[in-house]
Amino acid sequence: MNRIQAIHATHPNIVTMYGDDAFDESGNRVVYNEAVVQAYIDAHAYIEKRKMKYPPLAEQLDMLWHDRINNTDTWMEAIQAVKNKYPKS
Repeated sequence: MNRIQAIHATHPNIVTMYGDDAFDESGNRVVYNEAVVQAYIDAHAYIEKRKMKYPPLAEQLDMLWHDRINNTDTWMEAIQAVKNKYPKS
């Protein structure tokens, strides 16, 4: 989650950013709440951490294939381990 994404998520009236300046659809300057933006980033930090730790999709598909054949839960265990390490706040 980067700062621009967080600004757009927390302030839907902002449609354009130029540096730190934000503007609505009419081109009017909009003041956004930096504390709200940072709180959003902090609350969603687990998402980026999980993305980096999940196995690549091809590997996950292979796990699912072998789980289906072998009646195992390898994929679910791998995913759950990441979710446990980086829980939603």
